[in-house]
Amino acid sequence: MAFEANFTNKYKILNDPIYGFISIPSELIFDLIEHPYFQRLRRITQLGLTYLVYPGAYHTRFHHAIGAMHLMQRAVSILRSKGHDITPEEEEAVYVAILLHDIGHGPFSHALEFTLVRNVNHEQLSTLFMERLNAQFDGKLTTAIQIFKNEYPKRFLNELISSQLDMDRLDYLRRDSFYTGVTEGAINSERLLTMLNIANDRLVVDAKGIYSVEKFIVARSLMYWQVYLHKTVLSAEFMLVNVLQRAKELAAEGIEIHGTTALRTFMYEDPTYDEFMNSTTLLDTFAHLDDFDIMASIKEWCNHSDRVLSDLSRRIVERRLFKIEIRRDPFNEDYVNEIRTQTQALFGFTSDEASYYIIEKMTANDIYKAGDSQIRLLYKDGRVTDVAEDADQLNLKALQTSVKRHFICYPKEVGPVDLPK
Repeated sequence: MAFEANFTNKYKILNDPIYGFISIPSELIFDLIEHPYFQRLRRITQLGLTYLVYPGAYHTRFHHAIGAMHLMQRAVSILRSKGHDITPEEEEAVYVAILLHDIGHGPFSHALEFTLVRNVNHEQLSTLFMERLNAQFDGKLTTAIQIFKNEYPKRFLNELISSQLDMDRLDYLRRDSFYTGVTEGAINSERLLTMLNIANDRLVVDAKGIYSVEKFIVARSLMYWQVYLHKTVLSAEFMLVNVLQRAKELAAEGIEIHGTTALRTFMYEDPTYDEFMNSTTLLDTFAHLDDFDIMASIKEWCNHSDRVLSDLSRRIVERRLFKIEIRRDPFNEDYVNEIRTQTQALFGFTSDEASYYIIEKMTANDIYKAGDSQIRLLYKDGRVTDVAEDADQLNLKALQTSVKRHFICYPKEVGPVDLPK
């Protein structure tokens, strides 16, 4: 994708509803934001189909990336004020790395991970985009890529981008809370930033900030159950996955699937990471793919001759979502089979067709992990401890345990099943 930098009028200020005015810190950052690869993030929703539950949740990956960069500016300033050495080159590199950390996300963010592009995750695609940009910008992103891949000598710089208390999480929790209206997720990001420090080349938090860290972890847990893993969001997003999987199945059978050029490429192909690396056009094709391609195609598929594809597409467009049941234990096999039998009989489906209408999955909420990735507290005597060991709240230790939930989705038209679940 050809791009020409415009070296005039570089000083810009953006008005963000969360933080107020955000300044763009350098000409390189300005040119990266202006690049079509980054502008595409304006058309990628941050929370997938969550807006079907929380109507205000229409914010984008563009919002989030800019916000995370702003927090990184604050973090660098605070760490320098505490005597830690961050060179001007490292400063710009860490801004670039956090700005581009999500550039590889596909349509609807995490909702369609491994659906359109089955063999490559968004972190790998982000790296490929950064390397392509590095070539276009004459090697100016080299240090940023090293930091992003955790290959730079100063490990704490990578932890500012990817850890359990990074600028990514600090922004998305506060931003998602704001746009959904779920106040339980609101965090005091400025207090957390002010408490950041470095010990033994690792990112730590001054011990007096322990209560802010506790609040951060608990807020993240609440946001998972109320927003990210909300039962209706799960139903909607797995329906969206099934629509795309049905379309790809039909395409594999040689059946015509209408869509944009970019979408059709990934309907009919399943490229590997090596193919992305070695192709001169594949990454640019992916760079033309966003939420608009998906929704425009789904609207078109409402009239497709395949009844499964057309019906599922209409259900999403009209928000006629599947019923969902959630429980701690796996569902009884007889219960699931009876739902499948009723679905087949009600709609006249074959077993293969009915499989798109019965979604049986398990989801997990991993809030806090001890070990090497732990959030560390720094005491005045130089001691460094895991926040979970020193936290006053007993439930913080409990949040180290992965909480799993089993769920099943099926059409609301299917009547009550009189069998043990």
